Amino acid sequence: MTIETGARGEVTLEVTDADTAVALHSGDVPVLATPRVVALAEEATVRALDGHLKNGQSSVGMRIQLDHLQPNAVGAQVTAEATLEKVEGRRLNFVVAVRDSRGLVACGVVTRVVVDVDRFLEKAQ
Repeated sequence: MTIETGARGEVTLEVTDADTAVALHSGDVPVLATPRVVALAEEATVRALDGHLKNGQSSVGMRIQLDHLQPNAVGAQVTAEATLEKVEGRRLNFVVAVRDSRGLVACGVVTRVVVDVDRFLEKAQ
């Protein structure tokens, strides 16, 4: 595994009706849902690992600590950024931030674990 701190990933989303709390059943307001913010942050961590894992390896989410600070309406554009802050064996800790044109939308830490895909899938059976 050739993963070093400082690896970065980024992903941008234009909020649609499908991304809202109403659509994801996490609330009754038509704004960007917290579960969608979490997924966006995780996607940024996966992008940060592009090209850094060996064949047959992947990473899986283990822990998410996220503060969702600001609402976003349908049509807003948000960008999630992830930076690998710490490598502890197979455990990877990312600092994540989601921003829009007004500033910080969400921030936190995402922990992922590097796994051997075949062994991981065997455990899931």
